[in-house]
Amino acid sequence: MRLETDRLIIREYAPSDAADVHQYASNAEVAAYMIWGPNTEEETAAFIDRTIEMQRQQPRVDYELAVVLKASHQLIGGCGIHISEPGQGEIGYCFHPLYWRQGYASESARALLRLGFQELGLHRIYATCRPDNRGSAKVMESIGMRYEGHLREHMRHKGKWHDSFQYSILEHEFKGDQS
Repeated sequence: MRLETDRLIIREYAPSDAADVHQYASNAEVAAYMIWGPNTEEETAAFIDRTIEMQRQQPRVDYELAVVLKASHQLIGGCGIHISEPGQGEIGYCFHPLYWRQGYASESARALLRLGFQELGLHRIYATCRPDNRGSAKVMESIGMRYEGHLREHMRHKGKWHDSFQYSILEHEFKGDQS
């Protein structure tokens, strides 16, 4: 699996990506809104191993992909789409803080929507973020997702219950978006 955008290459993870992934996965600021981390080196290595296992799924329902800058070939983050049930998928993204607020998350998330709707045949794609993660909510809004609601204390991690905002987009809403 390989996707390209104007500035990014979105590709399968490889074992050699572990050090670059650990640069952001071990960062407390990055992990603040995630259900994982900050990672130890072992946890990052296990994540890479899981992504490589996903590549062998038949049929494949999980895609965790590395996001690399075309210009420098630097791995700057990751994104993914997971088919949750027939016709529906969930997207997510995570980036090194040096690359926040530069449009890379929106660019990669838009590529995931194209993958989901045009290649995987999905009808609905959704995503969630913690209510305080305004940056992630702005990404979802910028790619045409609509706010669906506030899920109250639906997820337990890091020792406490967490809320999420949920957004989604339907295939027919995406059709005209070729950016």
